Amino acid sequence: MSAILNQRMELEIQALMRAPPANFRDLPPIIHMPTKEEKTLEDGVLPHYVIDYAPLVHLYSEEAYLPYDIKKFVSHFHAEYDNGTVVPGGEGSLNLTRLANLPKVPNIYLTANSDFDSDPEWITGYKNKPDLINGEIKDAPATLIMVDKGNGWVDAFWFYFYSFNLGPFVMEHGPYGNHVGDWEHSLVRFYKGTPVIVWMSAHGGGGAYYYHNLEKYSLEPLHPVIFSARGTHANYVSVGQHPHDLPYAILSDFTDRGPLWNPTKNYLGYTYDGEFVYPVENNSNAKHVGRELEYDNWLSFPGHWGDKQIPDSDPRQRNLFIGGYKYIDGPTGPLTKNLLRLQTCERNKWWNFWKGCNVRENIKWGIGVESEGYNCGTVFTRVRPAWLRKMLQKVTWGGGFCFIVDILYG
Repeated sequence: MSAILNQRMELEIQALMRAPPANFRDLPPIIHMPTKEEKTLEDGVLPHYVIDYAPLVHLYSEEAYLPYDIKKFVSHFHAEYDNGTVVPGGEGSLNLTRLANLPKVPNIYLTANSDFDSDPEWITGYKNKPDLINGEIKDAPATLIMVDKGNGWVDAFWFYFYSFNLGPFVMEHGPYGNHVGDWEHSLVRFYKGTPVIVWMSAHGGGGAYYYHNLEKYSLEPLHPVIFSARGTHANYVSVGQHPHDLPYAILSDFTDRGPLWNPTKNYLGYTYDGEFVYPVENNSNAKHVGRELEYDNWLSFPGHWGDKQIPDSDPRQRNLFIGGYKYIDGPTGPLTKNLLRLQTCERNKWWNFWKGCNVRENIKWGIGVESEGYNCGTVFTRVRPAWLRKMLQKVTWGGGFCFIVDILYG
């Protein structure tokens, strides 16, 4: 009997995954703060489907700043207010328990005890490369936070921590936007255990896609595959050059098929109801069960995971009108990333005054020599003669036309 029920459930899941996006509009609404009766997720319980459909991450092949363990990271810092005074209780070298006991105010910065600009091991994490067999990074746990959105909806946030963000170059100058500490994340939105939408962070924004359109890992095809950009660790769904925020590829990220990281092999798991955080009681890796308690209540820290922006008087600091400052503030942590959101987008860019958060039905390909597909340049594929087609694609490829189309669409 159970085999028949499982088979029927599998058929229903497959049917929903193949359904056109319009059918998703018929599903019940997502709720900001569901009542107990509207919830399906139990506090501290990790559903198996969250692990089954977790994104796998291709790190950049020549990435210089790899994932890191937050426990080891904080031991290289003390805590300062934004005016430069040391926070009582934040002196010396921190640990996660002391971090959790700091005042619950946002104007606290983890401030390095030594020169981060010299690229010590705790900044580069150079040893933390994924295992070639199973994709595990043994010394850099990811962070999984699940949020019940009511009526069968569950959001699974996967957070990826890197000790340093190396910003992009602008018109061959830079890098700009560097900061100590880097939190990136992806979101898989489930309906009754079925993945519907995958969203991934990139530069204060991000992109949302229907799960069934994403590339899947060939050996475990339930897992979608995403790509972490060189230095910035912004997340994309394809390989190549990814222009953002400025037209004509003035500002770009780069992704490739570097080592594949499987965060499900090493993670800290939690559920969150908008007020309380509950460590999971059933970590899928037996050797990690209960480890969340060892990490204490670190998620309650509302401050910045890195140094405050270096002052203009510091010789390491530079400023360019288009690129901005070379060194900026460190980021805030996972609970500040709008986990209770109804839309999949964390927030909207300044130009997105209509607050659009479209879920893409097609892959947004990278550009350049490593690109594996076309974007809006496909409108010219039937143009003849060939030289005219190539000219039109060259003029619009990554330029003003494609840039405007992408803004309006995404």
